[in-house]
Amino acid sequence: MSPELVSILVLVVVFVIATTRSVNMGALAFAAAFGVGTLVADLDADGIFAGFPGDLFVVLVGVTYLFAIARANGTTDWLVHAAVRLVRGRVALIPWVMFALTGALTAIGAVSPAAVAIVAPIALSFATRYAISPLLMGTMVVHGAQAGGFSPISIYGSIVNGIVEREGLPGSEVTLFLASLIANLLIAGVLFALLGGRKLWARGSVPTDGATGEGDAGPADGETPGPGTDATSGTGTSGATPITPATPAAPTAPASPTAVAVRPGREAGDTGGTGDTGDTEGIIRLTPARIATLTALVVLVVAVLGFDLDAGLTAVTLAVVLSTAWPDDSRRAVGEIAWSTVLLICGVLTYVGVLEEMGTITWAGEGVGGIGVPLLAAVLLCYIGAVVSAFASSVGIMGALIPLAVPFLAQGEIGAVGMVAALAVSATVVDVSPFSTNGALVLAAAPDVDRERFFRQLMVYGGIVVAAVPALAWLVLVVPGLG
Repeated sequence: MSPELVSILVLVVVFVIATTRSVNMGALAFAAAFGVGTLVADLDADGIFAGFPGDLFVVLVGVTYLFAIARANGTTDWLVHAAVRLVRGRVALIPWVMFALTGALTAIGAVSPAAVAIVAPIALSFATRYAISPLLMGTMVVHGAQAGGFSPISIYGSIVNGIVEREGLPGSEVTLFLASLIANLLIAGVLFALLGGRKLWARGSVPTDGATGEGDAGPADGETPGPGTDATSGTGTSGATPITPATPAAPTAPASPTAVAVRPGREAGDTGGTGDTGDTEGIIRLTPARIATLTALVVLVVAVLGFDLDAGLTAVTLAVVLSTAWPDDSRRAVGEIAWSTVLLICGVLTYVGVLEEMGTITWAGEGVGGIGVPLLAAVLLCYIGAVVSAFASSVGIMGALIPLAVPFLAQGEIGAVGMVAALAVSATVVDVSPFSTNGALVLAAAPDVDRERFFRQLMVYGGIVVAAVPALAWLVLVVPGLG
């Protein structure tokens, strides 16, 4: 067996173990880099670490550190509150508010699962109380996160653009961002139309300050709740007896729909050191810390897009400034840096560096190109990315597939910009699968639903996405770029 084939099989084993045993793929990839590099490629430690992505390490740490501070001091809570008040609680617009909110969070640097973890509990609580389909609300949150996920300063965008630059491929940050944004926006529009969104326009408004809203916030007369809205006792058994969703006219006064759940690591009443000024009666007010954090996020966008400064170093600098001014928040924020994601992407790319060093990338690329039909090879890569990502890490599969496609793209028959965008869309849009982190977060966040039924709905929908989206992405982004 050739060394190149051994290294590819080891990569497959890494994905299988990470999927079936819940072991961090990055840690596995570091171990694989050590084993393959030492025993197969005859590399020393310096040769193995030559592929370590130091620049992406700084981006991941810096951006997630800054966002963790925003969570700790309540800035993200304020954004949620402001977004719902912006549409005056209009029921039909709430799913779109959640879509836009998660998109904005990932676009400014939140890790996709972090954004979903923040918004999903709020969104699914809206869905339960106001008879909105949980499937609609949950998928809108996930697709919103992916819609903003490839902005030039986002985690996914920084990773993919960094890989493209490292591999010497032509790239377009704007094309990558717009491809994901438009794809997820179109999917969200279709979901909204099919899962009861049109009926929501007949509703009134939900209360935004704990008071009675304009009109009836519950189902219209004779209206049947959307798919997946039947509630159960919450035990998760398939034989539970459904109950009728409560209407807004229930005797108990509804809690403010903009109230936020206590975040992990914070006890009830813990204000995070800066949130104790004015957060009363469900109203989240701007404080000096929150104003400074919002300013820092704007500065990050302007610095990266307007002055072409490094996103990681800029984010670290801004985070340090905020930490110096409000140290209580920064102490918790350091622990909330996305270390698992940092380990994952750095491990996978270090192993990819070993593959490059031993010639596996060139060997595999020539094999794909040897199919003889460039378009067929391109669509196969898109489906590989989608299928693996539905069960494993989207970031990990992108980190492996793009370098594997380099020799194939270097032939010039397929446009690199369109192919990278198609791979990115195919590998992330499937995160609605209940086997992925985002899908699992949505499933866990849904209150008072038959979880087995909701799980099946997410699984069926995820299967449809895996089957349809890679082909559509290939058709729209790859075929027009055929050389």
